[in-house]
Amino acid sequence: MPCKKTKKQKSESIKPKLQLILFIMNIFITGASQGIGRELVKKLAKENHRIIALSRNEEKLESLVRDCKALNKVSKLETIPFDLRDLKSNTHFIVQRTEETFSNLDILINNAGFLTTEPFSQISDEILSKTMEINFFAPFILIQQLLPLLRKSKNAHIVNIGSMGGINGSSKFSGLSAYSSSKGALAILSECLAEELEEDQISCNYLALGAVQTEMLSNAFPGYEAPLNPKEMAEFIADFALNGNRYFNGKILPVSVSTP
Repeated sequence: MPCKKTKKQKSESIKPKLQLILFIMNIFITGASQGIGRELVKKLAKENHRIIALSRNEEKLESLVRDCKALNKVSKLETIPFDLRDLKSNTHFIVQRTEETFSNLDILINNAGFLTTEPFSQISDEILSKTMEINFFAPFILIQQLLPLLRKSKNAHIVNIGSMGGINGSSKFSGLSAYSSSKGALAILSECLAEELEEDQISCNYLALGAVQTEMLSNAFPGYEAPLNPKEMAEFIADFALNGNRYFNGKILPVSVSTP
């Protein structure tokens, strides 16, 4: 008669089957060299997801690769040193690099941002253009150009990282008119895309972040200490990017303990 399996043997026989259930996602993240974006890449790379990380800072991207390898020797991370202000004139480069890496795109996280603190009366055309190019035009163009790859995913998720300053009814601060306005435009775009891309089974959500202790926050509010650090916020965003589209689509979601 065959002998009965012990509890330990049964659990060991189940492990390979459980591992097959885990989904490996193809993920594209902008603004990946520092702050929340950097911690986000590290978190997802540790979990074996395939990632393209984009930033204009090539040196920081190289150190990010080393960090991810230290966390997970088999991490699958490709980096693209690229300034999002060049996206209009060089979109084909990003599309080509993405197509060479992924057969489809499951998650696009538009995390890159630019913040200026000039008073409204002193904001130049150049600064206003840069703010809109990075915070609004770049996500718009990137989503548009990567749409064919997103459509190849069974259930793609676009996550636009915004700000509490970019949503209606929140506290507003002097010097952040350009930044908040650009993030407000991204919030409305997120709602529009959820409707327009519904038939393609592509979800789109906007996370309105509150105070996180990043370099950008320090520039805007010198001396202020935020209740959350980049790693803590990255853990939330990672989970939301992977699972949030099961519950939300076209939503502007405040993720805020304080504003500052």
